[in-house]
Amino acid sequence: MDTRLKNIVDNLETMKIGVDEPFPFHCTMCGKCCINREDILLTPRDIYNMAKELGITTKELFETYCETFIGCDSRMPIVRLKPRGSIRRCPLMKDRKCSVHKAKPTVCALFPIGRCLIFEKDINPSEKISVSQIQYIFTNPGCGDNSKTHTVREWLEAFGMSLEDEFFIKWQQTIVELGQFFREAEKTASERIMELSWTAAFIGLYLHYDVAQDFMPQFEKNAQEITALLQLAPIKEGGGKNE
Repeated sequence: MDTRLKNIVDNLETMKIGVDEPFPFHCTMCGKCCINREDILLTPRDIYNMAKELGITTKELFETYCETFIGCDSRMPIVRLKPRGSIRRCPLMKDRKCSVHKAKPTVCALFPIGRCLIFEKDINPSEKISVSQIQYIFTNPGCGDNSKTHTVREWLEAFGMSLEDEFFIKWQQTIVELGQFFREAEKTASERIMELSWTAAFIGLYLHYDVAQDFMPQFEKNAQEITALLQLAPIKEGGGKNE
């Protein structure tokens, strides 16, 4: 587990922050939050927004700046910005500045606030995720200064994000539902079927977008089609995942 993520998991209760609770932070544009990072994970909306900002396709954005892997717990394809050089800098840094500042990834826009979902034990994938399950955390950024204070509500509004983020909820719902499918499929499906299933989910969810069209209708259509397609996958083919 990534060191930052492990720290959050171990100290979640003390790091929680209410939406109207103040926190001190002022960005001084030092760029420290853009180096030594291997955890800038991207959502389909992030990829769409950055590709649109750079005037390229989502496929070109991924091939130039990203890499993918299968999540250890979620078993879902996960995309992250591929760090570069000995300082593991974000590949979108140009002259120590973010080249997609207006469309930077959600985790970067939220920094130093984090966002997660609180689930009951043994969650049923069919249960719908609600806004009440969203929890915010504040982590010591180790950069900037404390010359200004903000609330989570104000911080999100400054970046054009809503507390009731429709995409965030639907994306998390998709991760829960497909994650359950992949975990079950791995018990019986061949490696070939798993690779094909993961590839289909990756392309369909992350790359199948026209940046000239609105994002949400495309995402909703893609998520529905991928979910339906995977349900038809012959997950018992081969009689075992190693065949």
